[in-house]
Amino acid sequence: MSSVTFETQRAALADVVAIPVTPFAEDGSVDTGTHRALLRRLLDGGIRTLTPNGNTGEFYALTPEERRLVTELTVEEAGDRAALLVGVGHDLPTAIASARHARDAGAQMVMVHQPVHPYVSAGGWVDYHRAIAEAVPELGVVPYLRNPQLPGARLAELADHCPNVIGVKYAVPDAARFAAFARDAGLDRFVWVAGLAEPYAPSYFSAGATGFTSGLVNVSPAVSLNMIEALRSGDYPAAMKVWEQIRRFEELRAAHGNANNVTVVKEALAALGLCRRDVRPPSRPLPEDERAEVAAIVAGWSI
Repeated sequence: MSSVTFETQRAALADVVAIPVTPFAEDGSVDTGTHRALLRRLLDGGIRTLTPNGNTGEFYALTPEERRLVTELTVEEAGDRAALLVGVGHDLPTAIASARHARDAGAQMVMVHQPVHPYVSAGGWVDYHRAIAEAVPELGVVPYLRNPQLPGARLAELADHCPNVIGVKYAVPDAARFAAFARDAGLDRFVWVAGLAEPYAPSYFSAGATGFTSGLVNVSPAVSLNMIEALRSGDYPAAMKVWEQIRRFEELRAAHGNANNVTVVKEALAALGLCRRDVRPPSRPLPEDERAEVAAIVAGWSI
């Protein structure tokens, strides 16, 4: 496997990493037609990296069959226009089966969701990711890191065993901790993706990130691309202009412990007439007063 350098996958991570929503039909099923239309809108808008089965896609509310459907549908729609980073997780056999399914469907990478378990040891974190990475040595593997307790040395240890661990979606809301973790793990060894989207992208880029994830991109690909262009050129004042533009939208998503993270994105898409606002429990649609605010914010963007 040493001949595999994963250069195209690494380049795809150093970009706007879009997390598409999963639209639902009136009967509650996945609305495949609308899903395809939303994916085409992202691709036509210039997005080149997609994460089906991410948190903005309501990963934890989808059935195993729906997760496979979303993967296959995204691979079909993207073709050779985008790199795919498929979200996998849950128990180990499920995560490994999902990773192999992603590989067989034609994806290039998998993102491993933070293990949802009340007892996560640092060594066990390595074991979990190693088992998945070793099951799909052909794929780039990207841990989704939300655990502030994990030391950077553990990520380096994982990559020593698994050279296909090529990047990290870092989602601990602490820029100083990120800077230290990245240097402890190996700043140049991995592609560092700011996993808390546009609000954290400027501070994380200043510390070494070269890509960021986005749910907002579903609503306006141009806004997200404007931010990454500014960050790539080191123009932080321009990046912060975009930051101000999206600030209220992202504050609504982050309120109440991120309760409305997906809800606000789907509400914005509903305001644009692009999909239904429906989300699945434990998420919930916005109350009426906040719907109007979301619609007003989006109306102010050039979409």
